Amino acid sequence: MAADVDSEITNNSRKMYFPLLINLGMSILAYYLTVRLIPGLKDKFIKANLFGIDMSKTTSDKVPESLGVVTGCSFLITMFLFIPIPFANSLFNGEFPHNEFVELIAALLSICCMLLLGFADDVLDLRWRHKLLLPTIASLPLLMVYYVNFNSTTIVAPKPLRDILGVNGLETGQSVVIALSIIIFNVIELFGKLWKAHQFSLYFMLPYTATTLALLKHNWYPSKVFVGDTFCYFSGMTFAVVGILGHFSKTTLLFFIPQVFNFLYSSPQLFRLIPCPRHRLPKFNSKIDRMEISTTIFRYSELNILGKFIISLFRIFKLIRWQEKDGVVVTNNLTLINLVLLYCGPLHEAKLTAILICIQIFFTGIAFVIRYPLASLFYDV
Repeated sequence: MAADVDSEITNNSRKMYFPLLINLGMSILAYYLTVRLIPGLKDKFIKANLFGIDMSKTTSDKVPESLGVVTGCSFLITMFLFIPIPFANSLFNGEFPHNEFVELIAALLSICCMLLLGFADDVLDLRWRHKLLLPTIASLPLLMVYYVNFNSTTIVAPKPLRDILGVNGLETGQSVVIALSIIIFNVIELFGKLWKAHQFSLYFMLPYTATTLALLKHNWYPSKVFVGDTFCYFSGMTFAVVGILGHFSKTTLLFFIPQVFNFLYSSPQLFRLIPCPRHRLPKFNSKIDRMEISTTIFRYSELNILGKFIISLFRIFKLIRWQEKDGVVVTNNLTLINLVLLYCGPLHEAKLTAILICIQIFFTGIAFVIRYPLASLFYDV
């Protein structure tokens, strides 16, 4: 009896660790290949007119854009090559886990669709009403598999909100912090009853983190490449996949506290309660080489009741800079980046990025506190 128990434990350990070790090795290889691949493709992107000018620099050099597609492709190739590994033992035993296989394929299909749609957005510069449809379309395979396998249509889908953008290294830096947070959570839970769900998540998070670190190496200040909307779409769907199919979407959402706050803070402009300029990024002051808050201008009397109430509330809690003359109001654009600059004053771009990533790390700690010591207050446990 004891021998059978020991044999089962050994077998489960092999099922748990062997695929993860292979995945980790492939992820490390993907990192080095992606680091070398990105510089080699920069000129091709510029030649294809996929480039931008860094408005936060005094130079006007062309910086290749949409390099997130390279990271996404490296991730997908790694995952495609990895597909047989988790199921190798089952092929010989004759007990093939079809549900798990379908989940993996559907997850990769959704990520692949989102990567394609994100790149289309970068190339075609789609309108916002079209952008809103893209995640819905790309997530259909994922939602169908979830419904068929778990007979449920009620899920909490983590949605990393894409409004904190435009500063060198910020998108990739925050994504790495979130990915590492999910990995830590998966490793903690790997020894529990739902270890298979967290093993599934690690299959995606390890190569995602590796390829994103490779992109971060080139995207960090001073940025040699821009990631584009492609990376944001790709990252969002990858986090949604592991959160939903890994059955920890509420916990995943906790790792997006800064993004959720940014969305709520930005809502008055996003929903046009107060004027929203096309670009809300901080302004670059070339004289002092610092980033400063960007502003919006409006007449207070022209706001509706809700707009007046919200803007007054923000003013009471000192969440905005308020300058008024002859009924014309000048205030900062409502983004987390501008809020940090409001409290800290003009900052060098590298320092601003570091502060925002530190905020992400701090709230990751808060998320773990909510998830474990305070779990009974937030979850049905």
